[in-house]
Amino acid sequence: MYIVSQIIFVSILAAAVWLFTKNILQIRRNIFLGVAEHLNDNKPERWRNLLLLALGQKKMFKNPLVAVMHLVIYTGFIIINLEVLEIVLDGIFGTHRLFFPFLGSFYTFLLNFFEILAAGVIIVCVVFLSRRNILKLKRFISKDLDGWPHSDANYILIAEIILMSLFLTMNATDRALQLQGSGHYHNTGNFIFSGLLAPIFSSFSATTLMSIERTCWWIHIIGILAFLNYLPYSKHLHIVLAFPNTYYARLPLPGKMTNMPSVQNEVTYMMQPELAPTDGNAQTPTFGAKDVQDLSWKNLLDAYSCTECGRCSAACPATITGKLLSPRKIMMDTRDRLTEVGKNITANTEFKPDGKTLLNNYISVEELRACTTCNACVEACPVSISPLDIIVQLRRSLIMEDSNAPQEWNTMFGNIENNFAPWKFSPEDRDKWVEDLA
Repeated sequence: MYIVSQIIFVSILAAAVWLFTKNILQIRRNIFLGVAEHLNDNKPERWRNLLLLALGQKKMFKNPLVAVMHLVIYTGFIIINLEVLEIVLDGIFGTHRLFFPFLGSFYTFLLNFFEILAAGVIIVCVVFLSRRNILKLKRFISKDLDGWPHSDANYILIAEIILMSLFLTMNATDRALQLQGSGHYHNTGNFIFSGLLAPIFSSFSATTLMSIERTCWWIHIIGILAFLNYLPYSKHLHIVLAFPNTYYARLPLPGKMTNMPSVQNEVTYMMQPELAPTDGNAQTPTFGAKDVQDLSWKNLLDAYSCTECGRCSAACPATITGKLLSPRKIMMDTRDRLTEVGKNITANTEFKPDGKTLLNNYISVEELRACTTCNACVEACPVSISPLDIIVQLRRSLIMEDSNAPQEWNTMFGNIENNFAPWKFSPEDRDKWVEDLA
């Protein structure tokens, strides 16, 4: 009987790990469709960002109550699942509470700690569900989240409640079996929460208790493996990608824009024609980004790391004043387009033009023009995502490749080109206004 259970467990585990690995490798491939960008300087500062922002969730503490709740659900779910190691080994070797004989009373202490976190996760998940579906906080009922994104968040919260409840029920029935002196159920002592539940099961027969305990055990571990394979399709992939995303964040001063070498070269060649390449086959430079392949790999990592929390849009003056722009939607659209491109490559072994681009088909001109480049979205993001950089790249393509700009902008561009300033005055006449002050 145990051999059959072990074979079934190992088969399920192997299938889950294989599928997760396959999906993660596809996501990695999709990210590296982006343009190369070197972001590995100043490693001490990068490690500091990873520890403070991804692990310590520093930016979340601008709202301490929400930050503490998020920290409970995040650390609780991750730390509790350290117990998964024991569950996996028990499933492979056909043992039960494999670590208890080695850890003794410390094992009971650990499980008590895990149960406190499990109870905390359940409470916080209920609060978060209420905020989304009963209180309906503004950033959670935005049209950005219509359909699947809204359901995705609810599914995850409900799944976490179920998994933590199964964990506590499994421990409670396990303790009830210990008190009855059943077989290989080691006497671990009372656990803080399941110990309170154990008396409820005291009147149950050993056979019934074993059935409940084993059912909870199987559903709990299969649920965790299912959750693992749900992550690549969910916004909750940020549980994994928040760490590399904060490590590879751009470190220069906030709001600093990077110049395009191709533009700088064109200006240099205009001023000094002798420096222009004489190779007739020289490739014509492109400016900005029209599709996801034109963005950098960091932009694409940003898209996959987005938590859809809406803090960027809540801070955006364009969003607040009713403009079409929503930085959260920029990230969601980029991820959706990247996923579509990835499926295209998987189906055709290479990308086959599908008549779509990120610019225009996913993100509109009106959205791009509404951005004031104030950097509020970047400052608000808990995991160092920059919607602004994507907006700037798309806007560069829109203007420099498609010559699509409002007349007011074109007038300003012409003045800068001819007069080296946004105003229609020659450089020689620019200071004449002070003559009247003499």
